[in-house]
Amino acid sequence: MFFITGLFILAMGNAYAQHTVNPRAEPNAFIEAVGNNALEAVRRDPAAKQGDTRRINELVDQYLLPYVNFEKTTRLAAGQGWRTATEQQRHELVEAFKGTLIRTYAGALADVDKIAALNLLPFRGDSKAKDVVVRSYFSQRNGPQVNVDYRMESTPEGWKIYDLNVEGIWLIQNYRNQFAQQIRQNGVDGLIAALNQKNR
Repeated sequence: MFFITGLFILAMGNAYAQHTVNPRAEPNAFIEAVGNNALEAVRRDPAAKQGDTRRINELVDQYLLPYVNFEKTTRLAAGQGWRTATEQQRHELVEAFKGTLIRTYAGALADVDKIAALNLLPFRGDSKAKDVVVRSYFSQRNGPQVNVDYRMESTPEGWKIYDLNVEGIWLIQNYRNQFAQQIRQNGVDGLIAALNQKNR
């Protein structure tokens, strides 16, 4: 369970309340607002809860994409391969990786009702820094808590999430080794083709 799962778990926290998301708010307040606004849409959408990839894509685009830097996530996961890729390859790789994450973790949405609450831990560090980590855990109705940390960067548009730590495993590091091996064997086009093959 990694990026998309963690982002949707973010959207399953507290009781729904409509808030204007302020990307320049304090880091914890930003995460809480994104979660609260996405909650009702996720819980009320039968198609998403059944793992409908098309519907999940729509929800990601509407509630999460404005606050996530998928390009940076992909760039850091691809490493050297990103630096040697063309602009077209980079675009295709971002889209393929996003599709892979959504497809891989779509089934997690079936468990949204098991999440009891999103609990934000006290923020550590300088909230005015350019790169911060927001720590949280999710209590479940009949299960252990799940620890999720969000790494964010400050951009001209405000905070953007670009990495996720679920139970001690960072998303980017987890995929970096897989991507490096694929790129060594088949190049960037080979990695894109492999991701798209799995997305069909």
